[in-house]
Amino acid sequence: MRTVTLKRVVVTGMGAITPLGLDVNSFWENMKAGKSGAGPITRFDTTAFKTKFACELKGLDIETYIEKKEARKMDMFTQYAMIAAQQAIENCGVNLETVDRTKFGVIWASGNGGMQTFEDQIVEFTQSNFIPKFNPFFIPRLISDIAAGQIAIKYGLMGINYCTVSACASSNSALVDAFNYIRLGKANMIVAGGSESPVTRAGIAGFNALKALSTRNDDAEHASRPFDKDRDGFVMGEGAGAVILEDYDHAIARGATIYGEMVGGAMSCDAYHLTATHPEGAGAQLGMKEALDDAGLTLTDVDYINAHATSTPLGDVSELKAIKALFGDHASKLNISATKSMTGHLLGAAGAIEAIACIMAVKEDIVPPTINTTEIGDDIPAGLNLTLGQAQKRTVNVALSNTFGFGGHNAIAAFAKFKG
Repeated sequence: MRTVTLKRVVVTGMGAITPLGLDVNSFWENMKAGKSGAGPITRFDTTAFKTKFACELKGLDIETYIEKKEARKMDMFTQYAMIAAQQAIENCGVNLETVDRTKFGVIWASGNGGMQTFEDQIVEFTQSNFIPKFNPFFIPRLISDIAAGQIAIKYGLMGINYCTVSACASSNSALVDAFNYIRLGKANMIVAGGSESPVTRAGIAGFNALKALSTRNDDAEHASRPFDKDRDGFVMGEGAGAVILEDYDHAIARGATIYGEMVGGAMSCDAYHLTATHPEGAGAQLGMKEALDDAGLTLTDVDYINAHATSTPLGDVSELKAIKALFGDHASKLNISATKSMTGHLLGAAGAIEAIACIMAVKEDIVPPTINTTEIGDDIPAGLNLTLGQAQKRTVNVALSNTFGFGGHNAIAAFAKFKG
Protein backbone atom coordinates (compact mmCIF):
# COMPACT_ATOMS: atom_id res chain seq x y z
CA MET A 1 0.00 0.00 0.00
CA ARG A 2 1.31 3.43 -0.94
CA THR A 3 2.17 5.75 1.93
CA VAL A 4 1.29 9.44 1.44
CA THR A 5 3.22 12.15 3.26
CA LEU A 6 0.95 15.15 3.66
CA LYS A 7 2.41 18.40 2.39
CA ARG A 8 2.22 21.75 4.12
CA VAL A 9 -0.12 24.28 2.51
CA VAL A 10 0.62 28.01 2.63
CA VAL A 11 -1.14 31.19 1.52
CA THR A 12 0.86 33.08 -1.10
CA GLY A 13 -1.71 35.40 -2.65
CA MET A 14 -5.03 37.10 -1.96
CA GLY A 15 -7.56 39.18 -3.86
CA ALA A 16 -10.81 40.78 -2.73
CA ILE A 17 -13.55 43.01 -4.05
CA THR A 18 -15.99 43.74 -1.26
CA PRO A 19 -18.45 46.33 0.01
CA LEU A 20 -15.59 47.62 2.21
CA GLY A 21 -13.05 48.01 -0.58
CA LEU A 22 -11.97 46.81 -3.99
CA ASP A 23 -8.67 45.23 -2.96
CA VAL A 24 -7.34 43.36 0.06
CA ASN A 25 -5.63 46.37 1.63
CA SER A 26 -8.65 48.69 1.53
CA PHE A 27 -10.95 45.86 2.61
CA TRP A 28 -8.75 45.06 5.62
CA GLU A 29 -8.13 48.70 6.63
CA ASN A 30 -11.85 49.49 6.57
CA MET A 31 -12.63 46.28 8.42
CA LYS A 32 -10.15 47.12 11.18
CA ALA A 33 -11.70 50.58 11.37
CA GLY A 34 -15.18 49.12 11.82
CA LYS A 35 -16.74 50.63 8.70
CA SER A 36 -20.17 49.60 7.47
CA GLY A 37 -20.66 48.74 3.81
CA ALA A 38 -24.45 49.05 3.90
CA GLY A 39 -26.54 51.61 2.07
CA PRO A 40 -29.60 52.03 -0.16
CA ILE A 41 -29.80 49.66 -3.13
CA THR A 42 -28.84 51.51 -6.33
CA ARG A 43 -29.21 48.68 -8.85
CA PHE A 44 -33.01 48.65 -9.13
CA ASP A 45 -36.12 50.44 -7.90
CA THR A 46 -36.91 49.14 -4.41
CA THR A 47 -40.24 50.91 -3.95
CA ALA A 48 -42.22 47.66 -3.72
CA PHE A 49 -39.62 45.77 -1.69
CA LYS A 50 -39.63 45.09 2.05
CA THR A 51 -35.84 45.54 2.16
CA LYS A 52 -34.43 48.54 0.34
CA PHE A 53 -30.73 48.34 1.24
CA ALA A 54 -27.72 46.07 0.85
CA CYS A 55 -23.93 46.04 0.97
CA GLU A 56 -23.19 46.79 -2.67
CA LEU A 57 -19.79 47.19 -4.30
CA LYS A 58 -18.87 50.84 -4.71
CA GLY A 59 -16.95 52.45 -7.54
CA LEU A 60 -16.07 49.26 -9.40
CA ASP A 61 -15.15 49.84 -13.06
CA ILE A 62 -15.37 46.41 -14.66
CA GLU A 63 -13.60 47.56 -17.82
CA THR A 64 -10.49 48.38 -15.81
CA TYR A 65 -10.05 44.63 -15.50
CA ILE A 66 -12.08 43.02 -18.29
CA GLU A 67 -12.54 44.11 -21.90
CA LYS A 68 -16.10 45.18 -22.64
CA LYS A 69 -16.60 42.45 -25.25
CA GLU A 70 -15.50 39.76 -22.80
CA ALA A 71 -17.49 41.22 -19.91
CA ARG A 72 -20.69 40.87 -21.94
CA LYS A 73 -20.18 37.10 -21.93
CA MET A 74 -20.15 37.01 -18.13
CA ASP A 75 -22.68 37.43 -15.36
CA MET A 76 -21.53 39.77 -12.62
CA PHE A 77 -20.58 36.89 -10.32
CA THR A 78 -18.07 35.74 -12.95
CA GLN A 79 -16.80 39.27 -13.49
CA TYR A 80 -16.19 39.55 -9.74
CA ALA A 81 -14.42 36.19 -9.75
CA MET A 82 -12.11 37.24 -12.58
CA ILE A 83 -11.13 40.45 -10.79
CA ALA A 84 -10.44 38.82 -7.41
CA ALA A 85 -8.50 36.01 -9.08
CA GLN A 86 -6.41 38.48 -11.08
CA GLN A 87 -5.54 40.36 -7.90
CA ALA A 88 -4.56 37.14 -6.13
CA ILE A 89 -2.43 35.83 -8.99
CA GLU A 90 -0.64 39.17 -9.30
CA ASN A 91 -0.22 39.31 -5.51
CA CYS A 92 1.39 35.87 -5.38
CA GLY A 93 4.10 36.94 -7.82
CA VAL A 94 4.01 33.73 -9.83
CA ASN A 95 5.67 33.55 -13.24
CA LEU A 96 3.19 31.51 -15.23
CA GLU A 97 5.83 30.74 -17.86
CA THR A 98 8.03 28.90 -15.38
CA VAL A 99 5.54 26.92 -13.26
CA ASP A 100 3.82 23.68 -14.20
CA ARG A 101 0.32 24.83 -15.10
CA THR A 102 -0.92 21.24 -15.25
CA LYS A 103 -0.48 21.30 -11.45
CA PHE A 104 -2.10 24.74 -11.02
CA GLY A 105 -5.85 24.49 -10.47
CA VAL A 106 -8.96 26.50 -9.71
CA ILE A 107 -11.67 25.58 -7.22
CA TRP A 108 -14.22 28.36 -7.23
CA ALA A 109 -17.52 28.67 -5.38
CA SER A 110 -20.84 30.34 -5.87
CA GLY A 111 -24.01 29.53 -4.01
CA ASN A 112 -26.29 30.95 -6.71
CA GLY A 113 -24.39 31.49 -9.94
CA GLY A 114 -25.78 33.92 -12.50
CA MET A 115 -28.85 35.23 -10.71
CA GLN A 116 -29.03 38.47 -12.69
CA THR A 117 -28.63 36.63 -15.97
CA PHE A 118 -31.44 34.21 -15.11
CA GLU A 119 -33.73 36.99 -13.92
CA ASP A 120 -33.15 39.18 -16.99
CA GLN A 121 -33.57 36.37 -19.48
CA ILE A 122 -36.77 35.00 -17.93
CA VAL A 123 -38.29 38.48 -17.76
CA GLU A 124 -37.46 38.98 -21.45
CA PHE A 125 -38.87 35.53 -22.28
CA THR A 126 -42.19 36.25 -20.57
CA GLN A 127 -42.46 39.74 -22.06
CA SER A 128 -42.00 38.34 -25.57
CA ASN A 129 -45.05 36.05 -25.24
CA PHE A 130 -42.79 33.10 -24.43
CA ILE A 131 -41.02 33.11 -27.78
CA PRO A 132 -37.77 31.26 -26.98
CA LYS A 133 -35.19 33.71 -28.35
CA PHE A 134 -32.57 33.17 -25.66
CA ASN A 135 -29.18 34.82 -25.69
CA PRO A 136 -26.51 32.29 -26.77
CA PHE A 137 -24.55 33.21 -23.64
CA PHE A 138 -27.52 32.55 -21.35
CA ILE A 139 -26.28 29.16 -20.13
CA PRO A 140 -22.55 30.02 -20.01
CA ARG A 141 -23.38 33.17 -18.00
CA LEU A 142 -25.75 31.30 -15.70
CA ILE A 143 -24.00 28.13 -14.57
CA SER A 144 -22.11 28.25 -11.29
CA ASP A 145 -19.00 26.42 -12.53
CA ILE A 146 -18.28 28.87 -15.32
CA ALA A 147 -16.20 31.23 -13.15
CA ALA A 148 -13.69 28.46 -12.44
CA GLY A 149 -13.51 27.75 -16.15
CA GLN A 150 -13.06 31.39 -17.12
CA ILE A 151 -10.22 31.89 -14.63
CA ALA A 152 -8.46 28.78 -15.95
CA ILE A 153 -8.90 29.85 -19.58
CA LYS A 154 -7.42 33.29 -18.94
CA TYR A 155 -4.27 31.95 -17.28
CA GLY A 156 -3.95 28.55 -18.96
CA LEU A 157 -4.37 26.66 -15.69
CA MET A 158 -4.85 23.01 -16.61
CA GLY A 159 -5.01 21.47 -13.13
CA ILE A 160 -7.97 20.56 -10.95
CA ASN A 161 -10.96 22.71 -11.88
CA TYR A 162 -14.51 22.72 -10.56
CA CYS A 163 -17.11 24.60 -8.52
CA THR A 164 -18.25 23.91 -4.97
CA VAL A 165 -21.87 24.66 -4.05
CA SER A 166 -22.92 24.35 -0.42
CA ALA A 167 -25.02 27.51 -0.04
CA CYS A 168 -23.32 29.98 2.31
CA ALA A 169 -20.57 27.48 3.12
CA SER A 170 -19.56 27.24 -0.55
CA SER A 171 -16.26 29.13 -0.61
CA ASN A 172 -15.00 27.55 2.61
CA SER A 173 -15.79 24.22 0.97
CA ALA A 174 -13.62 25.35 -1.95
CA LEU A 175 -10.77 26.25 0.39
CA VAL A 176 -10.97 22.94 2.25
CA ASP A 177 -10.99 20.98 -1.00
CA ALA A 178 -8.04 22.96 -2.36
CA PHE A 179 -6.14 22.41 0.88
CA ASN A 180 -6.70 18.67 0.67
CA TYR A 181 -5.68 18.36 -3.00
CA ILE A 182 -2.44 20.25 -2.39
CA ARG A 183 -1.41 18.37 0.73
CA LEU A 184 -2.07 15.08 -1.07
CA GLY A 185 0.28 16.20 -3.85
CA LYS A 186 -2.43 16.47 -6.51
CA ALA A 187 -1.65 20.15 -7.16
CA ASN A 188 1.12 22.65 -6.50
CA MET A 189 -1.06 25.75 -6.52
CA ILE A 190 -4.81 26.40 -6.53
CA VAL A 191 -6.84 29.58 -6.87
CA ALA A 192 -9.60 29.01 -4.32
CA GLY A 193 -12.44 31.31 -3.36
CA GLY A 194 -15.91 32.40 -4.27
CA SER A 195 -18.03 35.13 -5.78
CA GLU A 196 -21.64 36.18 -5.55
CA SER A 197 -23.87 38.83 -7.09
CA PRO A 198 -27.24 38.41 -5.36
CA VAL A 199 -28.33 42.06 -5.13
CA THR A 200 -31.08 41.53 -7.70
CA ARG A 201 -34.84 41.82 -7.55
CA ALA A 202 -35.22 38.05 -7.26
CA GLY A 203 -32.41 37.80 -4.71
CA ILE A 204 -33.81 40.43 -2.38
CA ALA A 205 -37.45 39.39 -2.79
CA GLY A 206 -36.60 35.72 -2.39
CA PHE A 207 -34.77 36.18 0.90
CA ASN A 208 -37.50 38.58 2.04
CA ALA A 209 -40.00 35.78 1.45
CA LEU A 210 -37.93 33.62 3.81
CA LYS A 211 -37.98 36.45 6.38
CA ALA A 212 -34.18 36.20 6.41
CA LEU A 213 -33.30 39.83 5.59
CA SER A 214 -33.30 42.81 7.90
CA THR A 215 -35.96 45.38 7.08
CA ARG A 216 -34.34 48.23 9.04
CA ASN A 217 -34.73 50.58 6.09
CA ASP A 218 -34.44 53.73 8.19
CA ASP A 219 -31.00 52.74 9.50
CA ALA A 220 -29.28 50.58 6.91
CA GLU A 221 -25.76 51.34 8.12
CA HIS A 222 -26.50 49.71 11.48
CA ALA A 223 -28.89 47.01 10.28
CA SER A 224 -26.42 44.12 10.45
CA ARG A 225 -26.10 43.74 14.22
CA PRO A 226 -25.03 40.23 15.20
CA PHE A 227 -25.83 39.15 18.77
CA ASP A 228 -27.92 42.28 19.40
CA LYS A 229 -31.28 42.01 21.12
CA ASP A 230 -32.88 43.82 18.16
CA ARG A 231 -31.26 41.86 15.34
CA ASP A 232 -33.84 41.11 12.67
CA GLY A 233 -32.00 39.37 9.84
CA PHE A 234 -28.99 39.67 7.61
CA VAL A 235 -27.97 42.34 5.11
CA MET A 236 -27.27 41.14 1.58
CA GLY A 237 -23.73 41.62 0.32
CA GLU A 238 -21.88 41.01 -2.93
CA GLY A 239 -18.33 40.58 -4.15
CA ALA A 240 -15.54 38.02 -4.29
CA GLY A 241 -12.52 36.71 -2.44
CA ALA A 242 -9.62 34.70 -3.86
CA VAL A 243 -6.83 32.89 -2.00
CA ILE A 244 -3.80 31.27 -3.59
CA LEU A 245 -3.04 28.08 -1.68
CA GLU A 246 0.33 26.54 -2.48
CA ASP A 247 2.53 23.62 -1.57
CA TYR A 248 5.09 24.93 0.93
CA ASP A 249 8.11 23.46 -0.86
CA HIS A 250 6.91 24.85 -4.19
CA ALA A 251 6.43 28.30 -2.64
CA ILE A 252 9.89 28.28 -1.05
CA ALA A 253 11.53 27.13 -4.29
CA ARG A 254 10.12 30.08 -6.22
CA GLY A 255 10.80 32.60 -3.44
CA ALA A 256 7.16 33.41 -2.76
CA THR A 257 5.95 35.70 0.01
CA ILE A 258 4.01 33.61 2.53
CA TYR A 259 1.15 35.31 4.37
CA GLY A 260 0.05 32.41 6.53
CA GLU A 261 -0.56 28.70 6.59
CA MET A 262 -3.76 26.73 6.15
CA VAL A 263 -3.46 23.93 8.67
CA GLY A 264 -6.84 22.20 8.69
CA GLY A 265 -10.37 22.08 7.43
CA ALA A 266 -13.55 20.09 7.83
CA MET A 267 -17.12 19.86 6.64
CA SER A 268 -20.17 18.52 8.45
CA CYS A 269 -23.95 18.65 8.32
CA ASP A 270 -26.60 19.60 10.85
CA ALA A 271 -28.99 17.07 9.26
CA TYR A 272 -31.73 18.99 10.97
CA HIS A 273 -33.71 21.53 8.89
CA LEU A 274 -33.95 23.00 5.40
CA THR A 275 -32.95 26.54 6.41
CA ALA A 276 -32.52 26.68 10.20
CA THR A 277 -29.36 25.79 12.06
CA HIS A 278 -29.43 23.10 14.74
CA PRO A 279 -30.60 24.89 17.93
CA GLU A 280 -27.58 23.67 19.91
CA GLY A 281 -25.17 24.00 16.99
CA ALA A 282 -24.47 20.26 16.83
CA GLY A 283 -23.16 20.29 13.25
CA ALA A 284 -21.11 23.44 13.83
CA GLN A 285 -19.52 21.89 16.92
CA LEU A 286 -18.67 18.73 14.98
CA GLY A 287 -17.16 20.73 12.11
CA MET A 288 -14.96 22.87 14.38
CA LYS A 289 -13.76 19.83 16.30
CA GLU A 290 -12.89 17.94 13.13
CA ALA A 291 -11.08 20.96 11.67
CA LEU A 292 -8.91 21.17 14.78
CA ASP A 293 -8.31 17.43 14.80
CA ASP A 294 -7.35 17.64 11.13
CA ALA A 295 -4.83 20.36 11.96
CA GLY A 296 -3.43 18.49 14.98
CA LEU A 297 -4.43 21.42 17.20
CA THR A 298 -5.93 21.49 20.67
CA LEU A 299 -8.82 23.68 21.75
CA THR A 300 -6.47 26.00 23.64
CA ASP A 301 -4.41 26.64 20.50
CA VAL A 302 -7.23 28.73 19.00
CA ASP A 303 -7.10 32.49 19.52
CA TYR A 304 -9.77 33.84 17.17
CA ILE A 305 -12.97 32.63 15.54
CA ASN A 306 -14.50 34.55 12.66
CA ALA A 307 -18.11 33.61 13.33
CA HIS A 308 -20.64 32.91 10.62
CA ALA A 309 -23.03 35.08 12.68
CA THR A 310 -25.31 36.69 10.11
CA SER A 311 -27.48 38.72 12.53
CA THR A 312 -30.40 36.31 12.50
CA PRO A 313 -32.27 35.49 15.72
CA LEU A 314 -31.63 31.72 15.64
CA GLY A 315 -28.30 31.36 13.86
CA ASP A 316 -26.28 33.68 16.09
CA VAL A 317 -27.36 31.83 19.23
CA SER A 318 -26.76 28.30 17.95
CA GLU A 319 -23.22 29.11 16.79
CA LEU A 320 -22.21 30.59 20.13
CA LYS A 321 -23.74 27.62 21.94
CA ALA A 322 -21.58 25.37 19.78
CA ILE A 323 -18.46 27.39 20.62
CA LYS A 324 -19.17 27.28 24.36
CA ALA A 325 -19.95 23.57 24.28
CA LEU A 326 -16.80 22.69 22.35
CA PHE A 327 -14.26 25.05 23.87
CA GLY A 328 -15.48 24.96 27.47
CA ASP A 329 -13.35 27.12 29.76
CA HIS A 330 -11.22 28.29 26.85
CA ALA A 331 -14.27 29.89 25.16
CA SER A 332 -13.94 32.96 27.38
CA LYS A 333 -10.31 33.39 26.31
CA LEU A 334 -11.13 33.47 22.60
CA ASN A 335 -11.85 36.52 20.52
CA ILE A 336 -14.97 36.03 18.42
CA SER A 337 -16.11 38.53 15.84
CA ALA A 338 -18.87 38.77 13.26
CA THR A 339 -17.44 40.66 10.30
CA LYS A 340 -20.73 40.38 8.41
CA SER A 341 -21.75 43.32 10.57
CA MET A 342 -19.56 45.32 8.14
CA THR A 343 -19.61 43.44 4.83
CA GLY A 344 -23.12 42.07 4.92
CA HIS A 345 -23.59 38.44 3.96
CA LEU A 346 -21.93 37.52 0.68
CA LEU A 347 -23.64 34.10 0.65
CA GLY A 348 -21.38 31.68 -1.25
CA ALA A 349 -18.51 34.20 -1.27
CA ALA A 350 -18.65 34.87 2.48
CA GLY A 351 -16.12 32.23 3.47
CA ALA A 352 -13.49 33.50 1.05
CA ILE A 353 -13.43 37.08 2.28
CA GLU A 354 -13.70 35.92 5.90
CA ALA A 355 -10.77 33.58 5.31
CA ILE A 356 -8.80 36.62 4.17
CA ALA A 357 -9.86 38.40 7.37
CA CYS A 358 -8.54 35.42 9.36
CA ILE A 359 -5.26 35.33 7.42
CA MET A 360 -4.74 39.05 8.01
CA ALA A 361 -5.65 38.69 11.70
CA VAL A 362 -3.04 35.97 12.06
CA LYS A 363 -0.48 37.97 10.08
CA GLU A 364 -0.97 41.28 11.94
CA ASP A 365 -2.17 40.08 15.38
CA ILE A 366 -5.33 42.16 15.12
CA VAL A 367 -8.89 40.89 15.55
CA PRO A 368 -11.46 42.83 13.48
CA PRO A 369 -14.55 43.98 15.35
CA THR A 370 -18.23 43.21 15.51
CA ILE A 371 -19.99 46.53 14.91
CA ASN A 372 -23.54 47.79 15.53
CA THR A 373 -24.21 45.58 18.57
CA THR A 374 -25.50 47.98 21.21
CA GLU A 375 -27.20 45.61 23.63
CA ILE A 376 -26.44 41.89 23.65
CA GLY A 377 -29.56 39.77 23.46
CA ASP A 378 -30.77 37.88 26.52
CA ASP A 379 -30.57 34.68 24.48
CA ILE A 380 -26.87 35.10 23.72
CA PRO A 381 -24.59 32.88 25.85
CA ALA A 382 -22.72 34.95 28.43
CA GLY A 383 -19.00 35.19 29.12
CA LEU A 384 -17.74 35.48 25.53
CA ASN A 385 -15.51 38.18 24.04
CA LEU A 386 -17.46 39.22 20.95
CA THR A 387 -14.95 41.98 20.05
CA LEU A 388 -17.62 44.64 20.16
CA GLY A 389 -17.17 48.08 18.67
CA GLN A 390 -13.49 48.16 17.78
CA ALA A 391 -10.63 45.95 16.67
CA GLN A 392 -8.50 44.37 19.37
CA LYS A 393 -4.75 43.85 19.35
CA ARG A 394 -3.71 40.40 20.57
CA THR A 395 -1.49 37.53 19.54
CA VAL A 396 -3.34 35.45 16.96
CA ASN A 397 -1.49 32.22 16.22
CA VAL A 398 -4.56 30.28 15.07
CA ALA A 399 -7.87 31.46 13.62
CA LEU A 400 -10.96 29.52 12.59
CA SER A 401 -13.35 30.66 9.87
CA ASN A 402 -16.89 29.30 10.32
CA THR A 403 -19.41 29.12 7.48
CA PHE A 404 -22.85 27.50 7.51
CA GLY A 405 -25.40 27.13 4.72
CA PHE A 406 -29.02 26.27 4.01
CA GLY A 407 -29.37 22.51 3.96
CA GLY A 408 -27.29 22.23 7.12
CA HIS A 409 -23.91 22.51 5.40
CA ASN A 410 -20.99 23.50 7.64
CA ALA A 411 -17.44 24.23 6.44
CA ILE A 412 -14.64 25.33 8.76
CA ALA A 413 -11.14 26.42 7.75
CA ALA A 414 -8.18 26.76 10.14
CA PHE A 415 -5.30 29.18 9.54
CA ALA A 416 -2.08 29.60 11.49
CA LYS A 417 0.79 32.05 11.64
CA PHE A 418 3.56 31.03 9.27
CA LYS A 419 6.66 30.13 11.24
CA GLY A 420 8.93 28.70 8.58
